[in-house]
Amino acid sequence: MLAPALANLAIGVPAIIPLYLTYWLLTDYLPSPCDAFAPDPELSNCDYHTLDHAPVMMFLLTVTGAILLLALLTVDILGPRRRADARPGRWLAMATLIPAPFLVLLCLAKT
Repeated sequence: MLAPALANLAIGVPAIIPLYLTYWLLTDYLPSPCDAFAPDPELSNCDYHTLDHAPVMMFLLTVTGAILLLALLTVDILGPRRRADARPGRWLAMATLIPAPFLVLLCLAKT
């Protein structure tokens, strides 16, 4: 029971990057009041700094998210199938620990 928890916590440390990128897109980019068809860009109270960074952040989210899913597939699904004694259900249940390091850092940043 300890091996799946430690393995998924170890995946959670590099998973901080795609989780932060998702957090940024949901908290900074989506609520942005930018109107592409505004007659005067100054009237929309748009943060162009956020708009400039959005394509890069989305690309990085795609790349790091794919790497995270590949690691999750390798560790939690393919790994237990190679071992006869390990059940994949126990490993997949411990996958809920992957966002734990990000949530701890997010809570520490808010205080």
